[in-house]
Amino acid sequence: MERVMPLRGTTSKMHKPGNLGDRLLVGGGLGLLLAWLVLTLLLPLSAMLWRGLSDAPGQGGGAKAALELLGSANFRWLLGNSLASAMAVVAIVLPLAYGFAYALQRTCIPGKRLWRGLSLLPLLAPSMLPGIALIYLFGNQGLLRAWLPGNLYGFWGIVLGQAIYCFPHALMVLLSTLALADARLFDAAASMGASPWRAFRTITWPASRQGLFAAGCLVFTLCITDFGVPVVVGGDYQVLALEAYKAVVGQQQFGRGALVGLVLLLPALLSFTVDLWLRRRQRGAVSGRAQAWQAHPSAGRDRAYLLLVALVGGALLGVFGMAIFASLARFWPYDLSLSLQHYQFSDLPGGWQPYRNSLLMALGTASGGVALVFFGACLLEKTRQTAVIQAIRLLLFIPMAVPGLVLGLGYVFFFNAPGNPLHGLYGSLTLLAVCTLAHFLTTAQLTASAALRQLDGEFEAAAVSLKVPLLRHFLRVTLPLSLPALLDVFRYLFVSAMTTVSAVIFLYSPNSMLAAIAVLNLDDAGNVGGAAAMGSLILLTCALASLLLAALANRALHRAQAWRTAPH
Repeated sequence: MERVMPLRGTTSKMHKPGNLGDRLLVGGGLGLLLAWLVLTLLLPLSAMLWRGLSDAPGQGGGAKAALELLGSANFRWLLGNSLASAMAVVAIVLPLAYGFAYALQRTCIPGKRLWRGLSLLPLLAPSMLPGIALIYLFGNQGLLRAWLPGNLYGFWGIVLGQAIYCFPHALMVLLSTLALADARLFDAAASMGASPWRAFRTITWPASRQGLFAAGCLVFTLCITDFGVPVVVGGDYQVLALEAYKAVVGQQQFGRGALVGLVLLLPALLSFTVDLWLRRRQRGAVSGRAQAWQAHPSAGRDRAYLLLVALVGGALLGVFGMAIFASLARFWPYDLSLSLQHYQFSDLPGGWQPYRNSLLMALGTASGGVALVFFGACLLEKTRQTAVIQAIRLLLFIPMAVPGLVLGLGYVFFFNAPGNPLHGLYGSLTLLAVCTLAHFLTTAQLTASAALRQLDGEFEAAAVSLKVPLLRHFLRVTLPLSLPALLDVFRYLFVSAMTTVSAVIFLYSPNSMLAAIAVLNLDDAGNVGGAAAMGSLILLTCALASLLLAALANRALHRAQAWRTAPH
């Protein structure tokens, strides 16, 4: 490839396709992307809305059934339980996540990489695994049963399990919130005699309130729509997400399940709308003239935050360590000798087949997702803005506001319709991968778009000036420079596909059962050891894949962008 020096004095501008090949690439690509979003998002959600409002006999749907559902004492009880447990989780997770993020970003504690790695452990396992681990710790025959007054199964079991599950999600938001700070503000505060607490109240806290609210909205939505933890440790304490699951799987009342799904959609939409409104009102915390702030050692502060992260990290390590140990125990709690008998999965049809299905589905989701996300991000960020592109941008934000359980119900109603020509996909690994990709598309798309925006506009100007075809420029310039970010997208989609439950719980067949669903089925059958084994297998697989992909991304960063550090 002939090297072209950057053009001095050129301005960044969107690539305007001039030749026929570029026009076909852009037009065809945007058309295919729009069609894919309509097929995988709009039509399934429309089908769920139609099924919820349809009054077909025996389905529990329709306007009359909706009024009866909303006015019933059972619904008010379920709603109250869901709100109470979700608010309790928010009250527990937000202070811990904020303190943890502050320790990593604003203090000089040792071992930050270790603590951050431990904090992300819940992301690598299905949501049922924390509940299973809590059973072995605080259940009726738990190792630490005396530590928990009362019964684990119920409100506190759900709160503890969901707090573990939601902690890393809130932490990632708050880490980004606290990542940047203007040193000039803190220097001015110190010169005026302000104490560290006063500086925190007047500088750090106002700049981080919006991020804290966003984390709270995220945790609240995750708790309202999660049924993995309640089905394991909920006992008689029922919640709305579990009611939707039981209505479809247990009672075959698809209309009632759709109505409950629509109710679950409301908190997510409300949280998303308020968070978006606050983002537009939020001013930038760091200006272009800002000076990077560096934490200075403070013995008392650093010891206090080190104790906090050690307690939280130790608790998370203990929970997931217990799950792995329990999966290896021969017969809990009477024979704790180590054995691999639970890993034979003799109670599962096909044995290890669900794990192999998950690997295939996760690899397919990640591979296809990276191609779709990269191509879509290039078209959206590097070509001239049109009404079609604005419509696509709007559609790409839908998965962020739609819970996985709701999207999965939509897929049931749309792809399982007898008149749908795509009916043959129902129950296949292909449809599971498509649904999973649609569910996690927004975060992946935002990551790829952010990486493309960081590329110097002079690359675009040089390509336009030299009349380089758009596809060649994408493959030979944009792709190598974006490779580290795309590997991060691959890792995110792979781990999400391995651990997801809510989006695919209604879509699998006996031949396409996934490992995360097998955890749920094993626990329902009373084989808690087998459920712990399958959950631990998912955890270890995701951890190994994350380490490998992180190493590849770091290597790609040094090889593809070596020019950043090359001597001049």
